[in-house]
Amino acid sequence: MLEDVQATYRHFAVYAAGNSPCFEQWALGVADDLAVLRWLARLPEPKRQPNLVFAAARWHGLTAPAPYAELRAALLGDTGRIRRTILERATQTNEVGRLATLVPAFASLPGDGPLGLLEVGASAGLCLYPDRWSYAWGTDDGTRTAGSEARTLYADVSGPAPLPDDVPLVAWRGGIDLNPLDAADPETRRWLLTLVWPEHEDRRARLEEALGIARRERPDLRRGDLLHELPDLAAEALAELPGDGRLLVFHSAVITYLDVPGRERFAALMQDLLTDPRVHWVSNERPRTLPAVTGSGPPPPPGRYVLGVDGRAVGHTHQHGRGLHWWAPSSVG
Repeated sequence: MLEDVQATYRHFAVYAAGNSPCFEQWALGVADDLAVLRWLARLPEPKRQPNLVFAAARWHGLTAPAPYAELRAALLGDTGRIRRTILERATQTNEVGRLATLVPAFASLPGDGPLGLLEVGASAGLCLYPDRWSYAWGTDDGTRTAGSEARTLYADVSGPAPLPDDVPLVAWRGGIDLNPLDAADPETRRWLLTLVWPEHEDRRARLEEALGIARRERPDLRRGDLLHELPDLAAEALAELPGDGRLLVFHSAVITYLDVPGRERFAALMQDLLTDPRVHWVSNERPRTLPAVTGSGPPPPPGRYVLGVDGRAVGHTHQHGRGLHWWAPSSVG
C-alpha cells in the first residue's frame, strides 16, 4: 500500500514539474517520507490524491509556497481537521483554462449547427461557457484569435490544429456531477480558489472571472452518478436541440476518478451514445484513464493529457490548458 501511495506522489511530481515548484517539492518530499506515507495510507484510496491533500492543508492555514517541512508538520500534527476536510471535499477545480485546448476539438466536429454541451463531472459548470471567452493561440505562424470578449484564454499550439475563427454557437448547456457546486456560495468560491496551485496567480484571476459568469448565468447541473444519469440527460438535451444541432459530451480530468471497471463502463456507454450521428465525444484525460483512446495515437510526453474526439486521440494537452499539440487531423470526422 505504501508503494502505491509513493508511486502516486512521484507521478504527481512529474505533472507539477515546470508548473509549480512548491507542489513538485511537496510531492517528492511525501514520496520519500515514511511517516507521511503511513498517514496517507490510512485514508481511503480515492482520498490520497495530492491535489486534495495539499488543498486541505492549505484550507486550514498552511501557506503556499512553503518548504516541505511545513506540509509535513501540518499533516503529522493534524488534530483531525485536515483529515475531515479531505474526507468531506473533492478536487473540483474544473480548470476553465482548458477551454483553450478543448475549443479546437469542438471545432473539429462535422456539421455547422449549434452545439449542446453536456459536461460529465461539471463541478460548478465553469467550462460550459466557451462562448463567453475570447481565445488567443500562439502558433509558428503567429497568434490566431477568436471571439470578441475582453476576457481571453491563451494556449501555445503546435501541429495542424483546427483553430476556429469564432467561438462556438451554444444552444443548450448542462452537466452531471456527484456534488454539483454553486458558484454563488462563498465557501465554494473559497475552496475552489484554494485548489488553484501556488504560483498560479493567472489561474486564480481566471477562476474569479469564471465564477462570475456561472453566477450570472446559472448552469443546469444535475446531481448524480454519470454512469446512471448520462443516457437520460443526453436524450433530454437532444430533444431540446434544433434539428441541425449536435450534442457534445465532454470531460476533462474527470474519468480518472472512476475505478477501472467504471472507466470501462463509461467508455462503453459513450460508444453506445456515438451510434447517434448527432452525438460527439471530446475527452481530455491522463494517459492511463482511457486506454483505447490513448492507444489510438502516439504516446504523450510526460505530464501531458490525451485529447480525444469520438474515441480517437487527436492531440496532447497541458493539464491546465497552457498548450496543445495536435498531431492527427485525419482521425477526426
